Amino acid sequence: MLNMIRIEGAQENNLKNITLDIPRNQLVVITGPSGSGKSTIAFDVLERECNRQFLESSGLSTDVFERPKVDRISGLSPSIAINQHVTNRNPRSTVGTVTDLYTYLRKLFEQKGKRPCSNCGETLSPLPTGSDEGTVICENCQATHERLTRADFSFNKPSGACPTCSGLGVAKEINMQRLFNREKSLNNEGVSIWSGTWGEYNTNVVIAGSEHYGLNITADKPLQDFTEVELDFLYYGVEDERFAHHFPDIKPPKTVAKGKFAGVLGAMWRSYKESGENAQVADFFESKICPDCHGERLREEIRSVHVNGKRLPELSLLPLNELLNWVTNTIELFRDEDDDLLATVLNDMHERLKRILQVGLGYLTLDRQAITLSGGEAQRLRLASILGSGLTGVLYILDEPTAGLHPRDTDGLIAVMKSLRDLGNTVLVIEHDESVMEEADHLIDIGPGAGRLGGEVIGIGTASDLVQNPTSITGRTLGREISLPSRGRKGNGRSISINNATRHNLKNVSVDLPLETLTAITGVSGSGKSTLIFDVLANQEGCESITGMEEIDSIINIGQSPLVRMARSNVATYMDIYTDLRKAFADQESAKDLGLTAKHFSFNTPGGRCDRCEGMGKVDVDLHFLSNTQVTCPVCKGKRFKEEVLEVTVEGYSISDFLEMNVEDAQKLLSGKKVQSRLNLLVDVGLGYLTLGQQLTTLSGGEGQRLKLAKELSGSQKGHTLYLLDEPTSGLHTSDITHLHELLNRLVDAGNTVIMVEHNIPMISSSDYIIDMGPNGGAEGGEVIATGTPVELKVNADSVTGKYIAI
Repeated sequence: MLNMIRIEGAQENNLKNITLDIPRNQLVVITGPSGSGKSTIAFDVLERECNRQFLESSGLSTDVFERPKVDRISGLSPSIAINQHVTNRNPRSTVGTVTDLYTYLRKLFEQKGKRPCSNCGETLSPLPTGSDEGTVICENCQATHERLTRADFSFNKPSGACPTCSGLGVAKEINMQRLFNREKSLNNEGVSIWSGTWGEYNTNVVIAGSEHYGLNITADKPLQDFTEVELDFLYYGVEDERFAHHFPDIKPPKTVAKGKFAGVLGAMWRSYKESGENAQVADFFESKICPDCHGERLREEIRSVHVNGKRLPELSLLPLNELLNWVTNTIELFRDEDDDLLATVLNDMHERLKRILQVGLGYLTLDRQAITLSGGEAQRLRLASILGSGLTGVLYILDEPTAGLHPRDTDGLIAVMKSLRDLGNTVLVIEHDESVMEEADHLIDIGPGAGRLGGEVIGIGTASDLVQNPTSITGRTLGREISLPSRGRKGNGRSISINNATRHNLKNVSVDLPLETLTAITGVSGSGKSTLIFDVLANQEGCESITGMEEIDSIINIGQSPLVRMARSNVATYMDIYTDLRKAFADQESAKDLGLTAKHFSFNTPGGRCDRCEGMGKVDVDLHFLSNTQVTCPVCKGKRFKEEVLEVTVEGYSISDFLEMNVEDAQKLLSGKKVQSRLNLLVDVGLGYLTLGQQLTTLSGGEGQRLKLAKELSGSQKGHTLYLLDEPTSGLHTSDITHLHELLNRLVDAGNTVIMVEHNIPMISSSDYIIDMGPNGGAEGGEVIATGTPVELKVNADSVTGKYIAI
């Protein structure tokens, strides 16, 4: 049927031979518990087969694309998949560059920018469009100036970038207070990064150098007793002029044994320049605003150019909703000019900004680094860009686009998805948000559980159809049978007080956070929630003072930043389960007979792993004009290990089988108190469906955060712990949220404090106390607009969130 995408006999991952019809040119939502098989259908079956068929229809080899485990798929369209993984980690990529809005501004400033004469200060008018002249001559003093081109307005080009910070706006500095403990000596953590044999080695080199220059440095001398010359030696080393000028007549030692020392700071800078944020010393580096451009990224002359009363750096710092107002005014200013290029640039900017505001991102600024966007923000930004493309007949696949979005802004996002549908496209959305489900043309409910307990089509139809379906977990949720009541805890009577916080958009915020409660920080996107909790409270800066912290013994900060960027890290290694697993295999008689030790069961070291894929199970394939892809290793067939290693089994399963096994299944097979405890925690935080070998780079922000939570809980916390969570429900079906809710309540009942930034209404409604921020995002936010219990906020007319609370 041409009006359907038909999947027949799908058995990929946990799918149980399902057959499914997806109506074309409709807004279709796939829902169900976490790990039930939603992403498998959307990405592993549909997107992969779309790519494979595209290559095939283009006459290109499709050998590199594995065909999904499915009997047949018909009715496919070209697909555009937008997931939540932020792959752009370039610090030079900003909201302005990824949306092309900054490019439009550069064109505008090239044509219409006015600047002061460098000689007399009089305003120089721009050269007329199409002029061949290469210079601008000041009419007042006749001084000559080079014509500014589009490249001059780019902080990514040498001609435009501030020379001090190379266009980054920040300069890196080493935190000297963290690095050096002046009360301590070299052999007692005086230099924080020196420990064990590495510390002994460096201390010996420093003492040898001290003798060479006749200084008085000893291993047990506190750093506060070092002379200025001795500190210069420790900091900069023998070849740096800052030390060498003290001894112009003494040649530096030629060998390390005689004291050839690079200096602590010199060695750290070298390591950082070689490895960047991945360097072991990266935590000691801080970003400081560039002292020359003051964070404006551009060189001085370019920073002085203005259009319609605004300089380019000023426009880059405006929230996008305010930038739209400026663009509207600028269109009026130049309306009478007969310039097609100018009109196109301004009108395109206007339309693009309107679409970005429509998906709830009006609080962002052009200068915001792309790397700092959440998965949901990055996805909605790309969605806004796609909306202007005018493509029809496309299958759009979206992965929880509401992640991080306040319920108030969901309507705008739904309108965007409906606009894509109305252009003649099929919009397939993985989503847990009830308002999106209710607005969908068609729902597909996958379940009933996660992992091997999922993989079936439980219900199809509209939201009302699912409510009538007794087997549908989602239907029961939509029917409001599942609710999370608030415990109504009052806390222990004490609180942490943040006083006059001014970080980012916070407007002298003072607020009390009650201890031994589950507190939700709520508000629209960009209202200042994360700034208050993760910038101010967690780092204890950006405010006048914070009191009450003496009540807290430890802080566990669990945000949504990526766990690791290494593809080799997986659930088992991260939770420190894999070491025990390898030992269990090495203890088997069959392993001993083959001479295999624990290291042979590691995919990270040579020996037992497959030599072709180096234990990854997949190999990279370069597709030239398409993004690179990975295919199953042709040697080990994805098993990761050599044949003799796979012959060893525990409970009938090989090491490869265990890596493919989900947490709940492994729970039944593995013994040992430590392993069982950690597997139980993974189930408690709603991650029982993950496989032990699942790469951490494939996890969503919410999954990564819950994994961090499980790891932190596996340690031994003592005393009163403060847990800071950033949208812990992200990616969770409402039925799974109950498990997380129970776990957080256990933490509070044990005498701890849990503070969570959250948009999920059931979770907010279940908290003991709410701090609602707003009233809007960006410059229009940054205030506490309401506080109290869920019942109190429900009736508080000032609260943006209160009206959504379900009690």
